Amino acid sequence: MKFVIHQANHIGGRRYNQDRAGYAYTNEALLLLLADGMGGHLYGEVAADMAVYTFMRAFSRLEAGLAQEPEVFLRATMRAAHDAIIEYALEQKLGGNPGTTCVAALVQNGKVWVAHAGDSRFYLLRNNMVALVSHDHSVVQQWADWGIISLEEMKTHPDRNKITNCLGGVEDMFYTEVSPCTDVQDGDTLLLCSDGFWSPLEEVDLMKVQAAPSLPNILDQLVDTAVLREAGRADNTTVVAARLGAAEQDHPTEIPVCVPLAIAA
Repeated sequence: MKFVIHQANHIGGRRYNQDRAGYAYTNEALLLLLADGMGGHLYGEVAADMAVYTFMRAFSRLEAGLAQEPEVFLRATMRAAHDAIIEYALEQKLGGNPGTTCVAALVQNGKVWVAHAGDSRFYLLRNNMVALVSHDHSVVQQWADWGIISLEEMKTHPDRNKITNCLGGVEDMFYTEVSPCTDVQDGDTLLLCSDGFWSPLEEVDLMKVQAAPSLPNILDQLVDTAVLREAGRADNTTVVAARLGAAEQDHPTEIPVCVPLAIAA
């Protein structure tokens, strides 16, 4: 599979960095991951770590280097991560469950499957357009769906950080949403990001990713832009993106490769 990939992170204006991300690949498949630990919950960074590493471990064990049933793989692995977080909290007697969002994109056989819980997002960028975006599991997204507030009001509403679904957290609140699989095309960019990245940015900013000659340069610039726009209020800001196509680098490998993001302190 041919692709170029880049991950970027900034702690923003927060004391702790609870975002986690990573990617993994074989000759047959590519997996992109991002998790945003919930800052209001104890050990959010542990929950985010567990989500990413549960996916990497499951991916590295796939027979023949790809998921035979991609949707089943994504749902089962998301549930396994959720259960592992609950079990960790019980074993450590935390007195509450750590929580994290999670979004995962699996590319194989010319298609992409996306699973998520929470408000970390997936974007498919194609032909200088946003061709697909995941649907936030949040209070303000529900209100926008019901017509109570506008999409523009979502960006500044005081409850915009309240989510309605996550891994860990409240045990019976969790569920996995898997989007219908989509064909990928030469030149597509797959982008996963935390709310610290997408919230301050506009679609016109994201379009720069598709057009930029250097994926690392533009993603690093956009992370800095997102942090600057939020001034001292910036959240942890994280993005992982892959550009697919015949013009990109091939990544032949005899074993699964897993690359977690090195988190900025």
